[in-house]
Amino acid sequence: MVVIRLSRGGSKHRPFYNIVVADKRVRRDGRFIERLGFYNPVAQDGEEKLRVAQDRLTYWQGVGAQASPTVERLLKQSAGQAAAPAAAA
Repeated sequence: MVVIRLSRGGSKHRPFYNIVVADKRVRRDGRFIERLGFYNPVAQDGEEKLRVAQDRLTYWQGVGAQASPTVERLLKQSAGQAAAPAAAA
């Protein structure tokens, strides 16, 4: 089974996560098929917190890849934040 999940990087106390497509049997930070974006939980005000290649995400979900609960939560949050400024305008 193919999953869309986070792969941890960064140093101690400064986490940085890549959003990757990987085989479910491979360890968390091991080999992956494709990198779809990143999540930076400790981003400062001017830095980008989340970036995802939506076209590749749609492709992988279309061929049956399952997103982890954390990735689903991040995607919902980013969709909600993108919709909020559009609704205010």
